[in-house]
Amino acid sequence: MREMNDKSIETLFNAILTLKNKDECRRFFTDLCTISELKSMSQRMEVALMLKSKCVYTDIAEKTGASTATISRVNRCINYGSDGYNLVIERMEQDNE
Repeated sequence: MREMNDKSIETLFNAILTLKNKDECRRFFTDLCTISELKSMSQRMEVALMLKSKCVYTDIAEKTGASTATISRVNRCINYGSDGYNLVIERMEQDNE
C-alpha cells in the first residue's frame, strides 16, 4: 500500500507511539480529530468487537447505528485486512484477564 507509506503518515504513527496512557491518548485525539471522526472510529471499533463476538449484522447495526456497508467493511478487514483489528482486540482481551 503506497499511500500507507507516506512520510506524513509515518510521522502521525510515530506521534501516536509516543503516547503513554489513556489520558494522553484522549488529549491528542481530541486535538487531532473532530468529534465526528472520533465517533466514526469508535463505532468501527465497537463493530469489530461485536463481530469478533459473533454478533449478527442486524444486532450490530441496531446497537451501534453503523450501516451494513460499514459493518461489511470492518468484517472484511478482520478477515482479510492487515490484522490490525485482531491484534488490538487480542491485546485488549489479554489486558482484561
